[in-house]
Amino acid sequence: MIPLRDANPVRSAPIVNRLLLAVNLVVWIYIVYLTRQPGAMEAFFDRYSFDWPEFTRRISSGDLAPSTFVPLVSHMFLHGGWLHVLGNMLYLWIFGDNVEDRFGSAPYLVFYLLCGVVAAIGQGLVSPSPMVGASGAIAGVLAAYLIMFPTARVSTLVFLGLFITIVELPALIVIGMFIVLQVIEGVAELRLTGHAAAQQIAYFAHIFGFAAGLVLLVFFRRADTARRVRFG
Repeated sequence: MIPLRDANPVRSAPIVNRLLLAVNLVVWIYIVYLTRQPGAMEAFFDRYSFDWPEFTRRISSGDLAPSTFVPLVSHMFLHGGWLHVLGNMLYLWIFGDNVEDRFGSAPYLVFYLLCGVVAAIGQGLVSPSPMVGASGAIAGVLAAYLIMFPTARVSTLVFLGLFITIVELPALIVIGMFIVLQVIEGVAELRLTGHAAAQQIAYFAHIFGFAAGLVLLVFFRRADTARRVRFG
């Protein structure tokens, strides 16, 4: 299933969500440009992807310089291919605007980044190899959307064998299937390979990001409720 759009209007322009989309796409275009220079793209990824063993080594040695922590955030804006970046941006475009609309722009940005950080650390604990991508942060956004708008209708491209059709499904089904598949694929790959380091897709970043979204949602909804009461 591939979501195409949702029938869930917003009350104000999702400025931060659009900014996140733009930054991810600009960074990807820059990465494509770097491929023209031998070794430049590899050096860029080495510097800004999140490497759990390197991160823990620096922390344990007392290296608390900004360069130690920058990859916790910068990895969210790097992608490994066109399908990777476009797939992530599609989900962010469809579901992120409503979450921002409910939280407010500044809290939404904090929520997004926190989910991405938790996702990176969780993936590092399970599969300690370099990782890039916004999917962990976006998984947190999906969790928030699922809880706040479970019945929102999502136009979804569905593959049924040789047939392809578009159907409207509730967010509960679309997002619920997403996280269920992440759990199944993550566990299956661990069992198949016998060790976590062999993972090629950061399934556990998705799982930890989604879990972070569920937990953080409690606090951000309380803040949103307080803000609504205070300003009427």
